[in-house]
Amino acid sequence: MRGRCWTFTFASVTEQINPGAAAYHYEQLASILERKIRSGEFAAGSRLPGEMVLSQEYGVGSNTVRRALDILRERGLVVTVRARGSFVVEQLPDESVG
Repeated sequence: MRGRCWTFTFASVTEQINPGAAAYHYEQLASILERKIRSGEFAAGSRLPGEMVLSQEYGVGSNTVRRALDILRERGLVVTVRARGSFVVEQLPDESVG
């Protein structure tokens, strides 16, 4: 039996990681995802794309994605449920927090 490889893509990735920027890649990714959450692109209660999808779409490693998600958890924007994924919180904290 042959394994299948599924490639998931976003409708359009408008923001990319800037390899020449002073900020670490995980900080850039966290900022991009935070903007998508706050704009409603990722609605309250919705599941974020998985690590593999984010990694492919933004051209970063899975450790970078994990660190970006850690930042979002620290800011109170997402919660992670083991074996289910990361979800946007129902009530977003103020932007000044975090």
